[in-house]
Amino acid sequence: MRKPAAARQTDVLSVLRLSDRPMTAYQILERLQAAEPDIAPPTVYRTLTALTDQGRAHRLESLRAFVPCRCNHEESVPVLAICEDCGSVEEHDGSDLLPKLTALTDKNAFRAERHIVEIHGQCVSCAA
Repeated sequence: MRKPAAARQTDVLSVLRLSDRPMTAYQILERLQAAEPDIAPPTVYRTLTALTDQGRAHRLESLRAFVPCRCNHEESVPVLAICEDCGSVEEHDGSDLLPKLTALTDKNAFRAERHIVEIHGQCVSCAA
């Protein structure tokens, strides 16, 4: 019997929240297959699409991986600081960036559908 979408989303978010690093869809699939061997990749991809559309997870474009959302982004921009050494991701509230980004794209009549800022560098633990 198929799980309802809400239950599947809860499963995927639980896997993401238990990880201290971004996870690819296939890493998530592996974890879910431990309890549910018949789950297929399209199910995970559909669930991740729904979660990112809802703002409950973020896709790190540069890593092709996912992290759970840890902030409220109603009128904000998620700023994700990604450590190149250990792989940790810190999420920051970029509320003050939204008007600047909107003004920048308005110059060319570009209509942004979503905003995510990725910053790569070293976390405080790795920089020490």
